[in-house]
Amino acid sequence: MLNALVTSMFATGTVDEYFQYLQSMDEDGSSGPGLVTEVINLFIGNANGILNDIAGLLNEPVPDFDKVDDLVHRLKGCSYSVGAKKVNLSCMHFNQYIEARSKEGCLMALALLRNEFCDVSNKFQTMMQLEQQIAAYGPN
Repeated sequence: MLNALVTSMFATGTVDEYFQYLQSMDEDGSSGPGLVTEVINLFIGNANGILNDIAGLLNEPVPDFDKVDDLVHRLKGCSYSVGAKKVNLSCMHFNQYIEARSKEGCLMALALLRNEFCDVSNKFQTMMQLEQQIAAYGPN
């Protein structure tokens, strides 16, 4: 089940080769135990906070697009650190609306970005739960 989930995440473009690199470091023991889980949990927490901050800025009558741009750039970096490809691509798409100073476009891009984040976050959480179950039962 875990392998099918990870394969699906690659096949749908949810994650990229950097995620595979993180997993390989965890599997070969070169990173110490739990690196992937730690990085994913940091990503989820940081990204969620950044998305909330972006939403707050876009709810202002006149958004500060420079601050929005900084936050989207930070989110892009966070997503890259775990190989969250679709989130990263959504951040790049978001930049078009920031450059155009389009509040409506930014709100649409934020909705798409939230959807991509929720999708990858849910898949990461499922993956971590499956890994915990496997560890609890041990290799059979």
